[in-house]
Amino acid sequence: MSKAIIARANILVMVAIAALVAMLGLLTFQQFDALRSARGWVQHTYQVRATIKDLNIAVRDAESSVSGFVLTGEPSYLAPYQSAIRRVSLMQDELQRLTADNPTQQEHMRALAPLLLRKLDAMGHTVELRSDVGFDAAVRGIRDGSSQRLTENIESLLSEMSGEEQRLLVQRLAAESRSVALTRWLTMGSAVISLLLLAWAGQMLHRARADAERSMVENRMLATRLRTSLDSLSQGVGVFDADNRLMYWNECFQVLLDLPKAMVREGTPYAAFAEHTAAMAGAPFLETEDQLLHGPVRRTQNVPIVYERTRPPEGHVLEVRRTPTPDGFVLTISDMTQRSRADAVLRESQKMQAVGQLTGGIAHDFNNLLTVILGNLEVASAKLRGDEASLSRIERAVWAAQRGATLTGQLLAFARKQPLEPKAVNLSKVLPEIGGLLKRTLGEHIDVRVVDAAGLWNAMTDPAQLESVVLNLALNARDAMPAGGQLTIEVANKVLDDAYARAHAEVTAGDYVMLAISDTGQGMTPELAARAFEPFFTTKPDGQGTGLGLAMVYGFVKQSGGHIKLYSEPGEGTTVRMYLPRAASVATAVQQPDAPLEIPRGQATVLVVEDEPSVREIIAITLRELGYRALEAEEGGEALQIFGAHAGEINLLLVDVVLRGELRGREVAEQIASIRPAVRVLYMSGYTANAIIHQGRLDEGVQLINKPFSRDQLARKVAQLLGIATQDRAQDANGSRNVVDLSGRKRSE
Repeated sequence: MSKAIIARANILVMVAIAALVAMLGLLTFQQFDALRSARGWVQHTYQVRATIKDLNIAVRDAESSVSGFVLTGEPSYLAPYQSAIRRVSLMQDELQRLTADNPTQQEHMRALAPLLLRKLDAMGHTVELRSDVGFDAAVRGIRDGSSQRLTENIESLLSEMSGEEQRLLVQRLAAESRSVALTRWLTMGSAVISLLLLAWAGQMLHRARADAERSMVENRMLATRLRTSLDSLSQGVGVFDADNRLMYWNECFQVLLDLPKAMVREGTPYAAFAEHTAAMAGAPFLETEDQLLHGPVRRTQNVPIVYERTRPPEGHVLEVRRTPTPDGFVLTISDMTQRSRADAVLRESQKMQAVGQLTGGIAHDFNNLLTVILGNLEVASAKLRGDEASLSRIERAVWAAQRGATLTGQLLAFARKQPLEPKAVNLSKVLPEIGGLLKRTLGEHIDVRVVDAAGLWNAMTDPAQLESVVLNLALNARDAMPAGGQLTIEVANKVLDDAYARAHAEVTAGDYVMLAISDTGQGMTPELAARAFEPFFTTKPDGQGTGLGLAMVYGFVKQSGGHIKLYSEPGEGTTVRMYLPRAASVATAVQQPDAPLEIPRGQATVLVVEDEPSVREIIAITLRELGYRALEAEEGGEALQIFGAHAGEINLLLVDVVLRGELRGREVAEQIASIRPAVRVLYMSGYTANAIIHQGRLDEGVQLINKPFSRDQLARKVAQLLGIATQDRAQDANGSRNVVDLSGRKRSE
């Protein structure tokens, strides 16, 4: 026979078998459906009979409760009566629903409804007679016999309905029996045909054995590929059977859990891994077997369990995922160390951003208020000379205002919003001066030691702010050594490599100059050390610390592009190491200008642009008392109008960086400079935002006086700029084409 004939014959056989099986299946299904319907009607009959019985019982319960109330007069008998009344109503509705398909029963229900209503009314009337009239009246109502006749009629009707259901039950049971017999024969026929089909299928399976063997070879190759793929994963994977014994694993499973190779073999119980990892970590690491069996998620639930653990001593953060399978579970180990560190850096960055936004919101207005306070106090002080008592109070008020300015400055430093003027500084030349200052400041009970390093690199930092940072750390160290101790200031060249940068996500690898401040004080616990740089956190008693000292140090180092670490142990002292970026340029000498004995004065014209009237007023008063002519403007547009009217007279523009209106301080200065470049510009602000500061540093050539400022600071800054302007005009008169830049360096125009 040809292959085509065999194929057609096979198709015909399969079609015939399919048709036969389909026909038998259809007949069997229909018969099962009929059987299910017959059994449903039998169950329906039983339900109707039970409802009739319950209705009869409810009527008798109501009647018994009324009798008890009549005899005793106790209200407690009314509760069963009321419950029985509700049951009567419910049973009546249920019986009405169940017999909706039976006209005979519906006739009985229509006859039963008024009887029940009259019976309930009679019982209610008896209760009212007993409650309102008395026992005798209620007894007379019962003895008239009408209530008993109603009860007999109701029971008679219910008996007829029960009899009707009994008749239906006999019919339906007979139908069910016939359906069961037919279903049995169909099932037996189907079984015979199924046996024949199984015999034929066995023959077909014999033919398919060769195909199965070929499939096994292919499966072995697939398993090899899967094993190779499993070993290439960066995650550790261990597959356990229903008895919690290891079946399959990859190399990362042993590496990430730091397991001995001898332990990782087929058949090793899960409990051995749990005990080993717990011993290595010093605490439970993996779930115990009790947790596997009785935990919140059982093995039968296909819900993965995920938790994190830290593996000592390196501190690797591992994510452990247990995924149930039908015959065991899969344990997946992922190294989340880098992600955990990145998350920590992100949280720290978000916290810094939130504090920075809060600081920026309040610093400007707060510093404006402090400027007004300090300015008016200085004006009042000048007018009260000779009144020592009043001057003493004013001095205390000035001290308090300056203290508020210091706190605002520390908060700005933590939020990295302070303007920095970084330059190349050789710390070896700065440290002797700082050491001498600290010896005078800290007292004789603190031994100050400075450890220098040969060939120290230049550091890129703001020398004035650095001195404030060192003083802050030294004062903290002094407070930690009330009985005296040793303070060590040490510098050294340090290279933070790529490995260190990977371990500290916020660090950029490169060359740094390390400045370390160490004390032999009380030290801190790890919990306290972890919070040391948080703003407003302090370990000092109430009233003795603001919690902004270390926060200011942290903000300064971060804004300088550096790195800071704190090491501390209780009873051993504390070390703060600051890593400042190495400067590529040559160090410049740090000048300490001597303050003049007298406040400088002048006769130039100054245009004051400030949107806060009280601040503008006190600045104008101060300038006029210093001999200057002060012109006032509230916003940028008004300032440009005043400048247009007095362009040839104005020598200095004193402008707030943050102004209300369309024009900001920087824009006003640029427009005036485009008209008359010789006009000097002095910015003032309590919060400079990004107008004249970028990446934490003042823009090139920008002159700034921070609010709040004193009369002396304003006088010297204005005199400094006007002196440069005078020098420039003299050079212009000599025909020179060079002018001196605001930063102090010459440029070519």
